[in-house]
Amino acid sequence: MPKFAANLTMLFNEVPFLDRFERAARAGFDAVEFLFPYAFPAAEIKQRLDANGLKLVLHNLPGGDWDAGERGIACHPERVAEFRDGVGRAIDYATTLGTPRLNCLAGKAIDGVDPAVLRSTLVDNLRYAAGELQKAGLKLLIEPINPFDIPGFFLNRTDQALAILDDVGAPNAYLQYDIYHAQRVEGEIAATLQKHLARIDHIQLADNPGRNEPGTGELNWAFLFRHIDRIGYTGHIGCEYKPATNTEAGLGWRQQLTH
Repeated sequence: MPKFAANLTMLFNEVPFLDRFERAARAGFDAVEFLFPYAFPAAEIKQRLDANGLKLVLHNLPGGDWDAGERGIACHPERVAEFRDGVGRAIDYATTLGTPRLNCLAGKAIDGVDPAVLRSTLVDNLRYAAGELQKAGLKLLIEPINPFDIPGFFLNRTDQALAILDDVGAPNAYLQYDIYHAQRVEGEIAATLQKHLARIDHIQLADNPGRNEPGTGELNWAFLFRHIDRIGYTGHIGCEYKPATNTEAGLGWRQQLTH
């Protein structure tokens, strides 16, 4: 049966962030992930992880001004210094928190800037980040995101992400495969997972339409979970979905769809 990590940005947000760790453990999760830790001291998050017997499997590099609508800055040529400062900050947090992998959000394309310049900036920044993470024993991930939820996001497709990773050429750089985003853009979930499993270091999920919990939409989760086991994925699957009602009420899918 797959292992699941509660995404604390999306789940248990009926309570303040630092209280979500206890809620996740009480609901039977042994691992968590979230977008960003930077609003809180690393030691405070570490205390919540340890007190609840949780491991942190993933967080993101700093993503710019999130509240203002930014969704990463890695492809922005005028913000390379800011990006590289963020890499160091993320490594400091990951070292304290025991996070083995960090996801890099590519960011939105900038109007009037040649897409080739955006791509080359992204590749150069990823090479830098991968090198710094390698020194710390960490993995770097990139994630295609569908352009319906985030219009203008630079990285949308699996093949596009893999081509960028080829150009980066770093042994510790991988794909983060979000089933929800992939379903909205390209489908072929089972075949893509199997074909590229060696290059996928983390999987996330949500159903479509609606980005709610598994079982609320069009995807055949019982089949997909069996398939993920069968092809040999052994990592956690991040539950990055919006509960249709409240988090606890919607958690029954784990028993219904994985047995």
